[in-house]
Amino acid sequence: MTISARQWLEKIRALPLPGRVRIMNVCGGHERSITMAGLRGALPQQVELIPGPGCPVCVCPEEDVYQAIQLALHEDVILIAFGDMLRVPVNAPKKDARSLEQAKAQGADIRPIASPVEAVAIARQHPDQAVVFFAAGFETTTAPIAGMLAEGVPDNLFVLLSGRLTWPAVAMLLESDAPGFDALIAPGHVSTVMGPEEWQFVVDRHGLPAAVAGFDPESLLAAMYSVLRQHVEGQHFLDNCYRQVAHPGGNPTAKRWLAETMQVEAANWRGVGIIPGSGFRLRDRFAAHDARLQFRSYEDESRKRRGEMPPGCDCARVVLGKIYPSECILYGRACTPRQPIGPCMVSDEGACRIWWASGVRESRVAANL
Repeated sequence: MTISARQWLEKIRALPLPGRVRIMNVCGGHERSITMAGLRGALPQQVELIPGPGCPVCVCPEEDVYQAIQLALHEDVILIAFGDMLRVPVNAPKKDARSLEQAKAQGADIRPIASPVEAVAIARQHPDQAVVFFAAGFETTTAPIAGMLAEGVPDNLFVLLSGRLTWPAVAMLLESDAPGFDALIAPGHVSTVMGPEEWQFVVDRHGLPAAVAGFDPESLLAAMYSVLRQHVEGQHFLDNCYRQVAHPGGNPTAKRWLAETMQVEAANWRGVGIIPGSGFRLRDRFAAHDARLQFRSYEDESRKRRGEMPPGCDCARVVLGKIYPSECILYGRACTPRQPIGPCMVSDEGACRIWWASGVRESRVAANL
């Protein structure tokens, strides 16, 4: 029997919650569904939903965005990237291009794409031109890129890879002095690729309730009910509330592609710093398609500083679940989707952009000044 969202809410409201329970929803897609469905306002007041580090555009390190901008401006290439990446700002003087969108306005050949299939098609359409694919994303985006490489790509297609794994960021938060949450809603799409069991460490190592959720209100509320009930009863386990898609072991083909084409290493997350075992890089046998090796390096070491966000921008604390978007003083004032200051206002998976789209227009901090 299918349980409706209303019925899940009734079951949640019937739980004897002992006090405040903080649930982190890692995925940006989850945050969008939660916010657009108004689930925060429907839950008991004791339940606090905290957006987590599940926005790949938000955590893509500034030095990678800067490298892509400089490649597009100074090399004879077509640079392609997923659409959201074109508007991510970097810290630069006003006279310089601060985003790929601005570099395009200055004459660089930069094109938004939606899938690796388009990257291959563009490279084949321009066989005499180098095509650089600035590929940022989590496992769900990186796996198709791995598949593209495994199946073979044109000689003129190069990848500037900025892929990240999701779970190490959550592990880093849980291993900190103040994790800031009591239960976890694990991302459904990542679990579809990598397998739900990837999140078992939340229960085994840290003793917290965890559940994998899909993206409709019913699946999300089922996961919330599960972790809240676990919290109340003190019996913690990993629950899969997205069984129709997220199967044990994940997607074996996607995982094989990732293993064949990439290896995992420590990686920088914008505003967060270096997280061990959290980044993908191309294996040596794909060196001929590695843009970092085949083009002049435009890396700027000064951009690797921990917490590299624009002045006044609190995206780092939003990503880490330390504050809500509206608690940033720039939110809704200097920083809006039309003129984003920080990356969290750019992407449809960024918490600031999601909150703005749902109608939250003012900074809570600014309103109290």
